[in-house]
Amino acid sequence: MSSGFTKLAVWLMALVIIGSTSALGQSSGGRLTGKVTGNDGKPLVGVTVSLINQTNSDSRQTRTRADGSYSIKLGNGAYRISVTAPYEARFDRGKAAEYGTFANIICSAPQVCPTLENVIIDGTERKLDFPVVDRTKAVTADGKPVAPPPPNTREVRDRWRYLFPDYDRYGDQGARGRDVPFRRGKWYNPYDQNKIKGDIPVIGNDYFVILSAVSTTGVELRRTPSGNNVSSANPDSNNFFGRPESFSFNQTLQLSFEFFKGQTTFKPRTWAVKISPTFSIPNYLNARENGIVNIDVRRGTTRTDTQVSLEEAFAEVKLFDTNKNYDSVSLRAGIQAFNADFRGFLFSDNNLGGRVFGAFSNNKSQFNLAYFRQIEKDTNSGLNSMRRLRPQDIYIANFFRQDFLTKGYTIQAVAAYNHDRADTHYDQNGFLVRPAVVGSARRHSIKAGYLGFNGDGHIGILNLSNSYYYAFGEDDFNPIAGRKTDISAHMAAVEASIDRNWLRFRASMFFASGDNDPTDDKARGFDAILDDPNFVGGQFSYWSRQGVRLVSTDIGLVQPNSLLPSLRSSKIEGQANFVNPGIFIYNVGVDAEVTQTIKTVFNANYLRFHRTEPLEYVLFQPGVRHEIGYDLSLGVVYRPLLINNLTFTFGSNIFLAGKGFKDIYTDRPRNCPIPNFCTGDVPNPSKPQYTLFSQMKLIF
Repeated sequence: MSSGFTKLAVWLMALVIIGSTSALGQSSGGRLTGKVTGNDGKPLVGVTVSLINQTNSDSRQTRTRADGSYSIKLGNGAYRISVTAPYEARFDRGKAAEYGTFANIICSAPQVCPTLENVIIDGTERKLDFPVVDRTKAVTADGKPVAPPPPNTREVRDRWRYLFPDYDRYGDQGARGRDVPFRRGKWYNPYDQNKIKGDIPVIGNDYFVILSAVSTTGVELRRTPSGNNVSSANPDSNNFFGRPESFSFNQTLQLSFEFFKGQTTFKPRTWAVKISPTFSIPNYLNARENGIVNIDVRRGTTRTDTQVSLEEAFAEVKLFDTNKNYDSVSLRAGIQAFNADFRGFLFSDNNLGGRVFGAFSNNKSQFNLAYFRQIEKDTNSGLNSMRRLRPQDIYIANFFRQDFLTKGYTIQAVAAYNHDRADTHYDQNGFLVRPAVVGSARRHSIKAGYLGFNGDGHIGILNLSNSYYYAFGEDDFNPIAGRKTDISAHMAAVEASIDRNWLRFRASMFFASGDNDPTDDKARGFDAILDDPNFVGGQFSYWSRQGVRLVSTDIGLVQPNSLLPSLRSSKIEGQANFVNPGIFIYNVGVDAEVTQTIKTVFNANYLRFHRTEPLEYVLFQPGVRHEIGYDLSLGVVYRPLLINNLTFTFGSNIFLAGKGFKDIYTDRPRNCPIPNFCTGDVPNPSKPQYTLFSQMKLIF
């Protein structure tokens, strides 16, 4: 019984193995058959048909029979078909559809197509008939023998117009439709090959055009301290502080045209010109107090304005190559974007200037030498106003070295000089911003130099970004000190992060030195030229995003898109001020790639003043404590199409005031910056400050 059962089991296993092998053999191979004829349509015997598997390069051959037919068994895959000398195949362009969905005909001359690619064998029988010619008997119109074509040649106009072949991405032999990478399609699809996106030359083989457009729509609701005056919007108000909420809407449209020459796939372009007209249409603000949207309180609490600007308008030319690998040096002059360092701590702007830049050591070493003569900024949009040049000269040089000490880590050295000459300037809303209306408001010049060292990259699993700047020079009459001051200030920042699957855990610290004696001839508070830092939360952070004004003066505690409590009148139109309190910021955060389309960013910041003496002196208020408070933020970036051409950004933050912030914005038992900020004699921020915002960006 047992022996019989064992025999039966062995026979069943054998049948299964044989059946599986048979099925595998049927599913893993197919047969190619057909007939080979001459130009006269008669079958040819003895023609060798050559087949090469395009995946593993295996080659097979078969010869035609007396009736011109051939038949060969092949494994599944894509094959290249030709015939051997003295014959040459003549595949017909007009029969491309008959050769197969993915077939690609290769021609060595307009009417000579000796090779057929991407013939799919998929377990069934494929029939392929084609004619051949005998090259030894072919003659030209005047009776001379036809010279054979050069080996391995094909008809290709140039490398830009070479068509990529179809390929079976999904393994269904085109059942879902043709799948062609980098195809030429609609002109309005930036992911199709087209002339207006720089994919294909518009003139010859090396003249290109790029047309692009960026639409940015932003909406924001915020609560920040607001001042009050005798013309309060609320006639029953008699408080020193006003109602703090405001709402803004901003629509910006940028169009760009770029024309350049060069074989840019493997070497820098020879020359280029670019122009980017930018429109703020409109910029809208709805506040709750007079004197915010304009110095003229009769303008009310709302403002709607437009602005036309040029954010890029430059010409660029390559000066020379620095080695045989096409590292080169180029010159760019005009309105252009420039960021002095990795995180935007010192200078980040689009402005008028000239820049020499280049690379050597196979692009491992790069440098910039830049000069900018600043254009005045529009107060409300932040764009170039195009009305006048500002008497300010900026010189910046930096040097990058990739893979410094370890692969993946880049260092950078920076030297900069800011010469901001004495001037009087009122912003678009009528407020005096140069000189700042604080202390002794007198016109003055600033000559400030900067030396910096930065690093960015990764060391093993640790992502590291670090920065240090030393500022020096002189302010010939600082309005707070009321005298000439010598500048000596420091800034330092470091961020470390580790990636774990879809999460990035971050910790960072930012420090800017403060001034311990606002009345002496030393200015020890650090200030930048025109910063735009992406650090400790960036655009999502309340402290970084909002400009918080000192409501008893016409200066700001901190400017929009800055980390520095610089006590400037305006970051974009005012002058640097090195008599300021300085700051410590401690940050922890998490970035989460929740899905392929959704990314979330969470940050928690703790902020403290480095020195409070400048605040006490400006506000005539002793005993200002160091704690600024806590800044908690959450951001969401949504890319519904898995591309950056359509991006939605949502953000919210909340600021919990610390003791020092309460000292600045409260007068203990009497005044409060926002409703219910104080209770009795003890400040109690039951209504913390916040921001809610959203942004939609469309890129073509």
